[in-house]
Amino acid sequence: MSVVLGLWHLTLEGGKEKTFQTPANVQITNAAFGEEIAEETRTVVKLTFDTLNTSFESDDEDEEEEKPSDTTTTVLCSLIPGKVEQANINLTLDSEGVYTFQATGKNTVYLTGNYIRQLGDDEEPSDDEDFSDEEGYDLRDVSSDVEMHPDDLEDLESDASRFEEVVEEPVKASKRPRDSDAKEPEASKKASKKLKAEGGKAVEAEAPKEEKKEKKQKEKKEKKDEKPTEVKEKKEKFAKKTIAGGVVIQDAKVGTGPMAKKGNTVRMRYVGKLTNGKEFDKNVSGKPFTFHLGKGEVIKGWDEGIVGMQVGGERILTIPPAMGYGSKKQDVIPANSTLIFEVKLLEIK
Repeated sequence: MSVVLGLWHLTLEGGKEKTFQTPANVQITNAAFGEEIAEETRTVVKLTFDTLNTSFESDDEDEEEEKPSDTTTTVLCSLIPGKVEQANINLTLDSEGVYTFQATGKNTVYLTGNYIRQLGDDEEPSDDEDFSDEEGYDLRDVSSDVEMHPDDLEDLESDASRFEEVVEEPVKASKRPRDSDAKEPEASKKASKKLKAEGGKAVEAEAPKEEKKEKKQKEKKEKKDEKPTEVKEKKEKFAKKTIAGGVVIQDAKVGTGPMAKKGNTVRMRYVGKLTNGKEFDKNVSGKPFTFHLGKGEVIKGWDEGIVGMQVGGERILTIPPAMGYGSKKQDVIPANSTLIFEVKLLEIK
């Protein structure tokens, strides 16, 4: 039986090997492609490790001796773009072993799993059990992509001990009023006494109220003027990005739903324009435009530019002629035209 201590991950760049020794036992649960696919060929994830020979030839002792011998290479999974882009894995790596991973081809593969603690038959997990003592590992100080030997963790200070020394002081419910606020009632009172009519009757001092009203209106106007600037700053955070074929993408709004991948059936809204601003096609109401992403049912710029969008997201695609209609005239679209599409992902089936 095992207890999960924390998350673990490893990034494998295509065609490169990565060797590491984990500071704690690791259970690998998943292997998957990332957002970008460098090539459409199969990627094989391999694992190389030391094999152990068990010997019982000792005459004096009955102890079991284990000696490292040759390394062995095995295949964890095979991933195919557009067909099999992730695989479930159930493999536990011992903290004392040295492991080498490799992903063939050019595609990057992401391995995900958990740091775990193996329990014996006579042990039971406890809800109050603390894994940050001197004999455990503080996994918050360990990066899964950094090679670190377990002996290097002995001098690390646990964050838990630092938080125990913090004593929070009670927050005072009241604050001392500002001098200007404290004197204001008295000043108003004196003003009302001084303002008198000729008959000796007091005149109401309305000037302070008008000043407060003007101040409130001024603050409201300044706050209103600041909103467009804030919206502009948020839009500028989404930078342009050039992807395969020279297609330029820029997110106007990032969605919160599932992410579109090649092979998905997607439902879209869109407006198509030329670089001079002339609109040549759109779908903004009625039945959404539906197609199979990455299957060649639309222009190449769409098959590449829609990948990675999340449901609810909006994106601007700038598509060069080679990824659009090329040198052929298409209705009102001249030959060798660069196309600009404003698209929105409604649903993934």
